Amino acid sequence: MLDFSNPAFQIYAISASLAVLKIMGQGWMTVYRLMKSNSGLASPEDLRPGPLNKDPRPEQLEINDYVDRSRRMHRNDLENIPAFLAAGLLFAATEPPLILAQVMMYGFVLARGFHTLAYATKQSHEVRATFYTLGSLAVIYMAVHVLVFTVVRYGLG
Repeated sequence: MLDFSNPAFQIYAISASLAVLKIMGQGWMTVYRLMKSNSGLASPEDLRPGPLNKDPRPEQLEINDYVDRSRRMHRNDLENIPAFLAAGLLFAATEPPLILAQVMMYGFVLARGFHTLAYATKQSHEVRATFYTLGSLAVIYMAVHVLVFTVVRYGLG
């Protein structure tokens, strides 16, 4: 069930890879913004002189929205993508219909992408919440599907 002969697992592999790249890419985006702005550092020890910060200043610890926005986007991914990774893998093991797997998994990845775009372009909470909700509902559906599939097919253990 969890091999590449299962079309749902193929979709999961693609979606999970994209989601992991999103998390890692957002971390690197934060690093880029920190370096570009030379501000928005997170911890007092970041003010120690080093090769990338030769002349540290206390104001570098002040919140910089350019950096902090990326940090918040990264945190949001870390709050949402792991649940997809777990639920999606279990969902793929149930061998759902191909169209259902595509809608749920690709839908989640697209929802996260649009959420990122909305956050990066400073859209309202309502716009961001719409994309969060779509992704969240996909993950919830997959988790419920796995539960129902398991209980119906195998009982309560």
